[in-house]
Amino acid sequence: MKTTDLASVRAMVYGDVQGVFFRAFASQKAKGLGLKGYVHNLPRGGSVEVVAEGERKRLEELVAYLMVGPPAAKVARVITNWSEHSGRYTEFSVKY
Repeated sequence: MKTTDLASVRAMVYGDVQGVFFRAFASQKAKGLGLKGYVHNLPRGGSVEVVAEGERKRLEELVAYLMVGPPAAKVARVITNWSEHSGRYTEFSVKY
């Protein structure tokens, strides 16, 4: 794999995404795709932040999953900010 295939994405997910197992869903999908980073609820409610790194193609797959969410979620929008891979994460975790 070339390092140019690696990227980082920060996805802000808005809608009914707290209290609906969104963090567990995002973590499961990210781990299944071999990505590293974290997911956590933002304090202002109604939004979740996902930061992930890995192969760009797999990050794009994760973003597609985030746009749908778990069954109880109602995703209104997902805003992504792409950047260079940093290598700072060793796993994908859920922050509480």
